Amino acid sequence: MAQARVLVIDDEKFFREAVRDVLNGAGIECATASTGQEGLEQAEDPELGAVVLDLQLPDLHGLEVFRRMRVERPDLRVVILSAHTDQENVLEALRLGAFDYLAKPLHEEELILAVRRALETWRIAAGWSDLRKRLRRLETTLEDMWARVRGGEGREDVEGFRAYVVQAVADVLGAEKTSMLLLDEEAGELRVAAAQGHKLRAEEMDAVLVGEGVAGAALARSEPLLVEDVTSDDRFSGRVPGSRYQSNSFAVAPILAGARALGVLCATDRRGEVPFGEDDLSLLRILSVQIGQMLDQSGKEPLEPAEHEDAVAVRSGSKGVATDSAGEAAPPIELDLARAICEAITAEVEPARILDAALRSVADRLVAAPVSLFLTDQASGELRREAECDRGVRSDRGRLPAGLGLTGTVFETGSLIASEAPEEDPRFDPEVDTPADGRSSPLLCGPLRFRGKTLGVFRVFPEAAGAASAQAGEVLAAALSAAVRNVLLYRSLVETIEEVAQARKQSRAR
Repeated sequence: MAQARVLVIDDEKFFREAVRDVLNGAGIECATASTGQEGLEQAEDPELGAVVLDLQLPDLHGLEVFRRMRVERPDLRVVILSAHTDQENVLEALRLGAFDYLAKPLHEEELILAVRRALETWRIAAGWSDLRKRLRRLETTLEDMWARVRGGEGREDVEGFRAYVVQAVADVLGAEKTSMLLLDEEAGELRVAAAQGHKLRAEEMDAVLVGEGVAGAALARSEPLLVEDVTSDDRFSGRVPGSRYQSNSFAVAPILAGARALGVLCATDRRGEVPFGEDDLSLLRILSVQIGQMLDQSGKEPLEPAEHEDAVAVRSGSKGVATDSAGEAAPPIELDLARAICEAITAEVEPARILDAALRSVADRLVAAPVSLFLTDQASGELRREAECDRGVRSDRGRLPAGLGLTGTVFETGSLIASEAPEEDPRFDPEVDTPADGRSSPLLCGPLRFRGKTLGVFRVFPEAAGAASAQAGEVLAAALSAAVRNVLLYRSLVETIEEVAQARKQSRAR
């Protein structure tokens, strides 16, 4: 998201410009207005994230301006300015939903902290709202894709299906250029099967060797890659030409069918000329998991690789392709899981309840208990349980060592583990890889990622063997990572409240 601007509304020119200069000096872009009406007109600018509003204005009282802003731009964070003698109006503004207030004369550090905090909360809330919309769009897109596969269109119109996939990536990620590359195992290279937004047609574009470039690296590692600027990224320095792209930012995710690599989905040049972020990568990961299942179930993969028997229909717990009541191919449970998590996330407003709702949806869909999230405790280095759904059956452990057992392996390597009998794995540690009751059961454990780093893990203990697959784990890793990131960002803002309070104390002491 681009940096939001601040609007300063005050009728005193000296004070208005002083506030602007202080904020500009802190790297915060400002607009100014001298009357309430002028401020209301400027507040229509969608690039505004916060307003510094004086209560005493020549045409409209600040409270009236604030009331109108609440109707027209409820997303704005409004910081009220007032004199010490105007506390009654300040309290009324706070009751109406003002973000904060500052008393004149202002302390520069206090002003900067309050405005930065206001802008950050606006940015996070705007990002969360955008993610909700994109999750709904993703859900609709996946439903349409599965309808095509069930109806035979993915089998009969391969070219049309490929074109639909790259269009879906562009729509969900807001990308100008997208492509779908499929693996030619004999040649050891990725060939462009479909592309959108590029000057060349798909058949005219060069193949990519496995392990080379961003796409080849994502396939070789079997993990998604986020690149903010390929020209300055040490992983690809000098190996990827940046001249053909506007932003040089990439989001790439491998297309997998079980443990078998089929290809990659690529997105570049996000609209708005801003780099792709972690939420973009999470959405692409969910989409790539589903595309892998569709290609696997369609019976006709574009490069005609040999049939294999590793496609596990999680819904039935048996090998082969899941079918619905009419005997037609049905989408796997991963789509239901993605939909459930989307619904849980979009239904909740308070960050504290988002994780609980997401875990509850996972527990219900996979018939699992417990389902839990662990994050790194900076003080001890251990994994501390952050959230849990036990379904009234059994609870997970409160803390786990970060480097032991299968759970520690996931945390240290960032790789997913899905096992029906984890106790048979030599890395299994009964003191780590079981819930609090010590009883071993099927385990699905995956990483929670933020900015390329693993912050923690999720653990799912299904009641039945085969109730969770690696594909389900990829969906969970993407969706739960997105939820955790937003919750952590909200929490970081709470910590700045103490900074603001401390700055106020210091300014009053002076």
